[in-house]
Amino acid sequence: MWCAPEENSCAVGGGQRTDAVQLAPHCGIDVQDLGCDFLVASAYKFFGPHQGILWGREELLNETFSYKVRPAGNDLPHKFETGTLSHEGIAGTLGAIDYLASHGAKPGSSRKSYEHMSARGARIHRAFDVFTDWEHHLCKRLIDGLTSFKGLKIRGITSANAVHRRVPTVSFTLEGHPPQALAEAFAAKNMFVWSGHNYAVEPVTRMGLMDKGGVLRVGLAHYNTQAEVDAFVTALHDIVAG
Repeated sequence: MWCAPEENSCAVGGGQRTDAVQLAPHCGIDVQDLGCDFLVASAYKFFGPHQGILWGREELLNETFSYKVRPAGNDLPHKFETGTLSHEGIAGTLGAIDYLASHGAKPGSSRKSYEHMSARGARIHRAFDVFTDWEHHLCKRLIDGLTSFKGLKIRGITSANAVHRRVPTVSFTLEGHPPQALAEAFAAKNMFVWSGHNYAVEPVTRMGLMDKGGVLRVGLAHYNTQAEVDAFVTALHDIVAG
């Protein structure tokens, strides 16, 4: 997943739609700056509950047909929110947003100015500036560690000069070691990763990996440490040696 949101967008029905699900936990998103017409994400990706999120331009949302019960109004947002809402999900999402904002409360802590935003919006973006710097460092450390393995191929950007173009989710394959078997071996060491196509069916198929078990996916976030990255690489050495 590229870190530049505009590269994850596609034109649909005359509008620009951005899938920001994988980007949301790693980068501050400004729909005004993107210029998109629709943007979707999920709070569970940025440490909240399973709550779907849709932002859209008001005029386009007004034009969009909605499946709803007859008593529901035709105005926004009610025509898309039939019935009782998930109030606990909304409360949990607010908690996640407050958590993010708490890491960017200090003005001047960021290299950018967010004077055009609300106070909370500026705090969130300052927090992501801090997160991003640390995640880039961790991602580079992980990639450097993985490149020492013979027969290992990272499926994505590996250049240190281009780490800003990716999120710290690293997918790879290792000759002689099926992804699922690797995932199970890591689980036995209390390290949890994903194997398979990870919903990226078309890319995995195009790379000829669908019938080979897909890839092993390692996801990092701002709360991970250098020691955890090093422990993962050491565990992989042990698995290969075993």
